Amino acid sequence: MKQSNYDRMRDQMESEFLKYDQERMAARYGLSRDLSYLYLHFIGRTYRVNRASGRVEWSADGFLTAVHAGYNEAMTIFDVLCCAKEDCRLSGRFVPVNQLKGTVQTSSIGEPLFKEAAGRFEHRTELLSEACELLGGMREPVGDVSYRLPIFDFLPVILQFWDSDEEFGPVLKLMWDENILSYMHYETTWFAATHLWERLAELMEQ
Repeated sequence: MKQSNYDRMRDQMESEFLKYDQERMAARYGLSRDLSYLYLHFIGRTYRVNRASGRVEWSADGFLTAVHAGYNEAMTIFDVLCCAKEDCRLSGRFVPVNQLKGTVQTSSIGEPLFKEAAGRFEHRTELLSEACELLGGMREPVGDVSYRLPIFDFLPVILQFWDSDEEFGPVLKLMWDENILSYMHYETTWFAATHLWERLAELMEQ
């Protein structure tokens, strides 16, 4: 099968990963590790990064079997592990991605930023809530469905969803810690968000 451009970029980054100090990244985030792998949790799954090849895999059975991570997963993991600032710290204050410090701020509250994902959750609030709880989410007060979710064990986001009614369409917001750009690049927040919507949709169909 012909390899996609996304898979080629992922594989190139696996090689780049080997240039970085693995002990430093493991110590920064308190990652489990052995001679062969670094381990971390990302959006409800356990992943490992091969310390010799950079290959990122996830498993649902304790790595009796393993699946090669896709582009959005791998690029988010690599960015956080390799490119976070040395002094990265969470602020505890959450804002939409279009209102982060150092970005061009807009007044959009989620529409049309996540219009397609919002449509997937429309009139399915109970299933969306159940999926958020399966990902370890904790309820938040704003929205028809609102949860604080661990993207990584050390990095939470807040999902807020308002279902549609006779006057308005569904609205979906993802609130990031104000200091998220100390952990990942702006474009990586979109990789992470895209994978989060996919995981939620997958859990809602189970």
